[in-house]
Amino acid sequence: MKEEMMKLSSPSTFSVVARDSSNGDFGIIVQSKFPAVGSVVPWAKAEVGAIATQAWANVSYGPRGLDLLMAGKTASETLKLLLKDDPGAQHRQVGIVDQNGHVVSHTGNECMNWAGHYIGEGFACQGNILAGEDVIANMASAYENAEGDLIDKLFAAINAGQAAGGDRRGMQSAAILVVRKEGGYEGGNDRYVDVRVDEHPSPIKELERIFKIYDMTLLSREDPSNLRRIEGDLSIKIQQALVSLGYLDNINSDRFPVAAKAALTEWTNTNNFENKARDDGTIWQSVVDYLFQDAKGNKT
Repeated sequence: MKEEMMKLSSPSTFSVVARDSSNGDFGIIVQSKFPAVGSVVPWAKAEVGAIATQAWANVSYGPRGLDLLMAGKTASETLKLLLKDDPGAQHRQVGIVDQNGHVVSHTGNECMNWAGHYIGEGFACQGNILAGEDVIANMASAYENAEGDLIDKLFAAINAGQAAGGDRRGMQSAAILVVRKEGGYEGGNDRYVDVRVDEHPSPIKELERIFKIYDMTLLSREDPSNLRRIEGDLSIKIQQALVSLGYLDNINSDRFPVAAKAALTEWTNTNNFENKARDDGTIWQSVVDYLFQDAKGNKT
């Protein structure tokens, strides 16, 4: 009875664990009918590997597995060593990718239906207590066909899984973790992306909303084609927004004077968008959009 109770309280989860072959980034995205899934499932270390441990999760698989990978074990060897002598092995579900892009996944016989996994090139999708096999199949297809970087592929996969029914018990939390050597804030750690939603009725959508702000604040992923020159009508609209928000006193036709530049810099710094600051007379489209939304919200 005790074991069954523990099983029933375990995370019903679907996730993707992957390595970007173009730059070596490792990433995991996960959604679950379980609070704070980001504290349980995703484990990764830059230039070493990534692990998703779920179902009746053995959280020790995370740090122990990364230690094994760091010691030179392959994903397959690491999985075998983790499962060895684990009395709960058939209740576990785990996906692992190593520094060479080798991937392995395990779905124990006692994982609650529907449970299964798919191994692709450099990634694995796994899930338990799902609406059906299509959840994993759609995730894999979305990951393989999505344009963009590893982050875009991970979000495409998790959305496809949810669209196919996802976790049959519902939604509660979600998380995305991507590691890159010195990819964290000011290069002080490897957490390139670390965003979590611990409790929400629509955690994937909320994760995307928060990530967009994180992306604006900390990352530099925007395509250079999204740069716009501050002139003409755009200059006027930016000044109007800054006036509305109280950063600028008046509008100077279609020119963008020193006062407007100073106001834009102040607004940028206030919103922690220093990473998006420009000094060449251009502005990112994402910054324009956020500024206009900010001004609109200030008027209502």
